[in-house]
Amino acid sequence: MAPRIRVSALLAWQGRVLLCRQAKPGKEYWLLPGGGVEPGETIGAALRREIGEEIGLHEDLSFEGPIAVAESISPQWSPGDRHVVHIVFASDLSNRSLEAVESADPAVSGLRLFTHDELEEVVLHPPIKRFVQRWRPGDPAVYLGSLWAR
Repeated sequence: MAPRIRVSALLAWQGRVLLCRQAKPGKEYWLLPGGGVEPGETIGAALRREIGEEIGLHEDLSFEGPIAVAESISPQWSPGDRHVVHIVFASDLSNRSLEAVESADPAVSGLRLFTHDELEEVVLHPPIKRFVQRWRPGDPAVYLGSLWAR
C-alpha cells in the first residue's frame, strides 16, 4: 500500500489552537483539521477542501508553510499497514469570527479551541503536542520524524 498524504492546518485563534475531535469505539483523540489528498489534487487544494469540510470555513484563507512534516508508521509495520505522511500548514484566524464554525464531516465529533496548557490533557494524533505548543509564525519548517500514536 502506498503512503497516504494528509494535509492539516495548525489554526490559531487569539492564542488558542482549533482541533477536531474524533471518537472511535474505545478511544477518543484530537487532530489538526485536515485530511487526505485525493489523486490529481494539489496539496493546497486538498487543504482548502478539507478545512471547508471539517470546520466549515470555505473562504480563501492564507496559509504559512508547510511548517512541518511528520510520518505515522507502525513500529511493527508490515505490507498492507498504513503509512501516513502528514504535511502541516498554519493560519491565524484571530481576526475572524468562529461563530459559524461547524463540521460537515461525519468523522468529526466536535471542534474545540485549546490553550497551549490545555493541550497537555488531550491525545493528539500524530503526537505533535510539543511542536504545536512551541511553533511560532516564521519558524523554519521541520521534519518531525516518524511518530506513532496508539
